[in-house]
Amino acid sequence: MSNFIGEFDCKLDPKGRLMMPSGLRKQLDPAAQEKFVINRGFEKCLVLYPKNEWDGISAEVNKLNQFVRKNREFIRYFYRGATELLLDNTGRLLLPKRLTEYADMNKEIVLFAYSNRIEVWDKKTYENLLTDEPDDFARLAEEVMGGSNKQHDADVS
Repeated sequence: MSNFIGEFDCKLDPKGRLMMPSGLRKQLDPAAQEKFVINRGFEKCLVLYPKNEWDGISAEVNKLNQFVRKNREFIRYFYRGATELLLDNTGRLLLPKRLTEYADMNKEIVLFAYSNRIEVWDKKTYENLLTDEPDDFARLAEEVMGGSNKQHDADVS
């Protein structure tokens, strides 16, 4: 499993290609074979997965019971726009126009790498997202990361 880390400022060329930063390329699992899948993410970004990671996530999604309406809706939205990409000889990826339009991407973008994915953001959208930081990040961290301890703490009292 990949464990990406980092933020990388990039530029899209007029054809919609981005140069994969060397710092990210070094973090790629050789099993990905420089193949990726990109799809729509949350909050108007795109999500780029190494192909081997996508295969695992896709297998989990495909286990959902398709006789349940919410599952079918999720599956459709999850796969909507999913496109396989391959690094070209110069280390560039061609982002699908339909997806860059969805994410309102202009020339300047940010690659935000974490866990097994790389989020692709329009730079202004990304900066606006980060300036909208919660007033009490410590409280949010406790709610998200300390949630399992709340029940334990209540049992001890």
